[in-house]
Amino acid sequence: MLHLRIVSPADRTDAVVAALRAATGATNVTLTRGAALEPPGDLVQADVAREAADAVLDALCTPALLRAGSITLGSVDTALGAGVERARDEAPGEESDALVWEQLSATTGEESTLSVTFLVFLVVATLIAAVGLLTDSQVLIVGAMVLGPEFGPLAGVAVAAVRREWRSAWLSMRALLVGFPVAVAVTALGVALLDAAGQVPDAYVQGHRPLTSFVSDPDVFSVVVALLAGVAGTISLTAAKASTLVGVFISVTTVPAAAEVAAALVTGQGAQARGACVQLAVNLACIVLAAVVTLLVQEAAWGWVSRAGRSEPAGRAPAPRSASRRAPRSSSRPPGSSR
Repeated sequence: MLHLRIVSPADRTDAVVAALRAATGATNVTLTRGAALEPPGDLVQADVAREAADAVLDALCTPALLRAGSITLGSVDTALGAGVERARDEAPGEESDALVWEQLSATTGEESTLSVTFLVFLVVATLIAAVGLLTDSQVLIVGAMVLGPEFGPLAGVAVAAVRREWRSAWLSMRALLVGFPVAVAVTALGVALLDAAGQVPDAYVQGHRPLTSFVSDPDVFSVVVALLAGVAGTISLTAAKASTLVGVFISVTTVPAAAEVAAALVTGQGAQARGACVQLAVNLACIVLAAVVTLLVQEAAWGWVSRAGRSEPAGRAPAPRSASRRAPRSSSRPPGSSR
């Protein structure tokens, strides 16, 4: 379930309440007149099944409301009650398959901004990856993958491209275009300091890296992995189940490849640096491509599910979502008794 909180100008409140009460999948609609002070207006709240949220937001997001009021949307961890169950059953499709475009745009927008935090995480991840490459350590490579923040901008580019929000796409792309060169430059400086101190292992310079040599050796499998990573990351994001594990897969040939560019250039290995550049570019492009295609397929599939749900006969009761949803248990405790 998602929670809607609407600050509505007084002359729009009746229309907002009517839209919520008529909406499929909405429940717990409440109204407090004059509760909002800045901007002034009424406070309207409701709980909405995630499957129905996009349609409800489309109905509510009118220029008049957004100009003089606001809409906030948040997740509800636990929601119980007959009204909640009825809203979930009325909404078409399954919660994990739903696309809530406004929420998705907001999430990717927050995670794809060029910020100090983004740069710090990317630089630190690239430095760790460089040490992993120099020492041929898979543990350090995985640690760098966990820290890599680049999936946020990649997802931001894909979402913005599908919605044709080109300014947002450019802002996400800018984070990548600035972030990776900065990370490579800082990492190159770090490797140069190690090289000046004689701490770069001979095995790295001689190319004896059986565990990490794939970073500078792009092939068809690199493309396959990048495409699969883009699909997995996008589905995880749209299902609101993004996790660090997805970030590991997304970073497998991006952050380490950037680190290889820096380390190979400093140690005079031009071929490895060029291979790592190709690896980085191919993987970034494939991840975005896979994300765009995945979003388009999800959008088409979800549109079909929504239309099918709306076309069901009005008198037909919706089937229960899951056998695991049990009716509330009655209690034999006398009133006022403690647990």
